Amino acid sequence: MLLNPRRRRNLFKIIPFGIMWCAFSMLYVLIEYGLLGDATEYPSTKNPYDFHSALLVTPIASLVIGSLLGTAEVLFMNKLFIHRSFWKKIVFKTMVYLMAILVMLVGISLATSGARHGVAMFDPQVLESLGKFLGNFAFWSIVLYAGLMILVSLYVSETSDYLGGSVFGNFFTGKYHRPVEEDRIFMFLDMKSSTTIAEKLGHSTYFLLLNQYYSDTTNAIIDTWGEVYQYAGDEIIVSWSIERGLEDNNCIRCFFKLKQAFDKEASVYVAKYGLVPEFKAGFHCGTVTTGEIGALKKELFFTGDVMNTAARVQSKCNELEVDLLLSEDLASQLDLGSAYVLISKGAFELRGKQEQTRLFTLQEVGEKTNAIH
Repeated sequence: MLLNPRRRRNLFKIIPFGIMWCAFSMLYVLIEYGLLGDATEYPSTKNPYDFHSALLVTPIASLVIGSLLGTAEVLFMNKLFIHRSFWKKIVFKTMVYLMAILVMLVGISLATSGARHGVAMFDPQVLESLGKFLGNFAFWSIVLYAGLMILVSLYVSETSDYLGGSVFGNFFTGKYHRPVEEDRIFMFLDMKSSTTIAEKLGHSTYFLLLNQYYSDTTNAIIDTWGEVYQYAGDEIIVSWSIERGLEDNNCIRCFFKLKQAFDKEASVYVAKYGLVPEFKAGFHCGTVTTGEIGALKKELFFTGDVMNTAARVQSKCNELEVDLLLSEDLASQLDLGSAYVLISKGAFELRGKQEQTRLFTLQEVGEKTNAIH
């Protein structure tokens, strides 16, 4: 069974934790082998040492631990620390995870020592052995190395969130190091009356509104396979590959899922800000050139007439008194079935374009409308 977009996204955020921990542990085992060579026991603890066993067991155990840590991070801890600054997130979460690993190591030590001596876990003989283990630098070297692994994996995860998962992956793989042409769908989503709202609320409160507004758009975009290209003031530019966007009408479903999300949160917005944000959207599709751009700061950049046209389509929403407009190029490729009603709004000259562009709006079946087909 195929994973839905949200679960797939979570899985692809968890997997790097396991991979990084596995890679770091293999490095540790190789360094350890370089220092111990053909020794049969650890000099500091006198515990038995076998390189081949360590090379098998340590990476597997680290893969499991890293995956568990990644699961905790993605599903719980990331949300718990979402309002902390970048460095506080990393430091605080590193301390929490390190404490958890310490507790786990102590538990493993008690269990294995008790089994080795044939006594209970908290037998004085076992506790004495634990005391020696905790007082040994070999133990703390493992803890320090685990702390380094946590720091690196959290840094990579947080950086990925700041850049956007797909953008970070593309930078890492070098997919767009050289510009490529690709067919994409774009949605320019713009908040209505944003200037009036900012003046009414004041800049500080308006910033909080924008932050919550962006946050509440997230699930609808993820669930329809969209990618946020830019947050530009009160405008969000969302993009899909042509295949993903057309599949199951994902690009259009995104808009209506956004409406549902804000209807659901209406009472929260009214209580906090005295209003519910409304938005309008323009859609267009076509070929763009995609590549990395910038010297002091790298960005993934789309260029082409598609971007300008999508922006112009969105700018017509107010004039035509609709919340959604799409170009004929996109409308002709959608398989709307019986879920939506396609309504022609006529042909218009868009700023900067010589030929007229036919524009359409959409309504879900069952939604009240006075529009003329």
